[in-house]
Amino acid sequence: MELLNENQMQEILDTLYGKALDGIPLVSKSIDELAYDYLSKNHHNASSAAKSLINYQTLKCGTSGFLTGLGGLITLPVAIPANVSSVLYVQMRMIATIAQMGGFDTHADQVQSLVYVCLTGSAAADIMKKSGIKVGERVALNAIKSIPGKTLTQINQKVGMRLFTKFGEKGVVNLGKTIPIVGGVIGGGVDIASTRIIGGNAYRMFIDKLF
Repeated sequence: MELLNENQMQEILDTLYGKALDGIPLVSKSIDELAYDYLSKNHHNASSAAKSLINYQTLKCGTSGFLTGLGGLITLPVAIPANVSSVLYVQMRMIATIAQMGGFDTHADQVQSLVYVCLTGSAAADIMKKSGIKVGERVALNAIKSIPGKTLTQINQKVGMRLFTKFGEKGVVNLGKTIPIVGGVIGGGVDIASTRIIGGNAYRMFIDKLF
């Protein structure tokens, strides 16, 4: 029986983040290119560009054929269903691109952790709060740069726990059991509402700069 633990979930997130920033040759652009494309089409207005990106990526996450094909191209340190890895990739790439549009350094550890937080959907605010970060306040870029490493570690741990407990109980993902569920949910079209919530998290955090 193949099990996924918290540390492996972190490895998967880190690997996907690197691929999201750089893109996949012949498949997807880097976030630099993607952000430029959307900003140029929206007259360099970050707000409009981000909203347009969220709408398109949400529709893309509902295309099971695209996701299955993309998942087969993503090599991860731990084997997980292809459609799960591809959904995470598309969502993470969307978030990172929005961060880029908002003027954030996506190579900074602080921004990387905040991108991970966005992936947790409706749990994002709670994770930030439990990590000692005030929510509901506007923040400056310099304030984000000053988030200490200890806090980032706490955030990453909470994100990892949240993501893999979505698929199982007591903090362990049983991939053998999740494949049929994922096949039924993602195979017929990803939960579009969930992707839109994730996009909303990214918009508030990196465009509105509101925790």
